[in-house]
Amino acid sequence: MKRFAIALLALAPLAACSERAQNETAEAADAVAADANATASEAVDDVQRAGDRMLGAADNAVDAAGDRIENAAKDATREGKEGLRDAKRETGEGLRDAGNEVDGK
Repeated sequence: MKRFAIALLALAPLAACSERAQNETAEAADAVAADANATASEAVDDVQRAGDRMLGAADNAVDAAGDRIENAAKDATREGKEGLRDAKRETGEGLRDAGNEVDGK
């Protein structure tokens, strides 16, 4: 029995050390978990910012394309009006020339 008591006394510091080691391990695990959570949160924020930038760029591209289409339509309308005006003028000139030929001028 004495030997058992001595063995227990000899193991007592090891048990205390083991408890301290367990506490330190738990603290380290908590620190690692906190770091992992912070990193994950930063990653989510980074992804959200990247998504916002991508949507902004897409919105700008759509706006620019719309502006180019609108400008092209305005140009086509202007050119069409100019073409119609030229056609009317040329038709009038042709009728005038035809009338002059009929009149012998």
